[in-house]
Amino acid sequence: MSESERKRRSSKSRQVKAPTIADVAALAGVSIMTVSRVINSEPKVRQSTRETVMAAIARLNYAPNRAARSLAGASQLRLGLLYSNPSEAFLSAFVVGSLEEAGRSDVQIVIQKVEDGEDVCLAVERMVAGGVHGVILPPPLNEANDVLAVLREANVPTVAVTTAVPHAGIATIMIDDRSAAREMTAHLIGLGHRRIGFILGHPALSASGARLEGYRAALAEAGIPFDEALVAQGYFTYRSGLDAAERLLSFEDRPSAIFASNDDMAAAAVAIAHRRGLDVPRDLTVCGFDDVALATTIWPELTTIQQPIVEMSRRAVELLVTMLRNKREDEIGDQRIELEYKLVRRQSDAAPRLSSR
Repeated sequence: MSESERKRRSSKSRQVKAPTIADVAALAGVSIMTVSRVINSEPKVRQSTRETVMAAIARLNYAPNRAARSLAGASQLRLGLLYSNPSEAFLSAFVVGSLEEAGRSDVQIVIQKVEDGEDVCLAVERMVAGGVHGVILPPPLNEANDVLAVLREANVPTVAVTTAVPHAGIATIMIDDRSAAREMTAHLIGLGHRRIGFILGHPALSASGARLEGYRAALAEAGIPFDEALVAQGYFTYRSGLDAAERLLSFEDRPSAIFASNDDMAAAAVAIAHRRGLDVPRDLTVCGFDDVALATTIWPELTTIQQPIVEMSRRAVELLVTMLRNKREDEIGDQRIELEYKLVRRQSDAAPRLSSR
């Protein structure tokens, strides 16, 4: 064999992808977490399953990632932050809080995105197999039942942030979404608005329903009939806010105010108003929810509900660290921490003009 042929074959062999833990799991017909338990000699694995996994490891010539295993066994805690959030503004604030607290607490934050079309449970299993000691879930994964089930089964302490409903064995950090939405709607009514459009958040999330309840409660308290036509479906994305605002503002008797369930959709409503030649707030009041950076980078700046996103993510890290270092992981589950919200008034709201009706 010539020297050039040997080099070509050697280069080709180096390009062969090394087997992964996912490959072992697929060959053995088990989950990634089961493979991880076998590798780490954990007792809660049936002998027949252990043998199947070991056979798959031998067949694939799989070598566990010793660096990751070393980190997992180190004294420094590793916390996973798994996200799939359509709002970059929300996510940015969330990551800032978690990283700030991680620095203060001397822990590592492993941030992993669930890509579009990816098997979310597989992503969770990979994160757990990588050696994280606890997991933080922002929306919408904070209420994904399949994700929560995987984490419970793996006995990984988990904190779900901004969920309006409790989950067994999962700690939650939230605000009173219903009261916050009720207060914002009452504020608009106090300005003189009677025809108030509402852009609903993602229907799969409990916070969306709680905010709708608050909107309806304020209307009822003021003696204003609820009009289902004034509720437009959104999904917490700017794009969905454009579509929802377009529908609300297409009515001949359009609303004099729009309250959107987050700032992304409120910003979209402002854009649609401008496109239609409406002045905000003289012709149309627009209010949002969250108080992310976007709220003060558009014009006019948004009146909004300030949800303490940075503080919520900071508290999630703090809670996990306290429990893990005190060896009281079982106490994390079912804890509920409710933080304060605040109505922040800026330039996007005003009393309705008769000419706008």
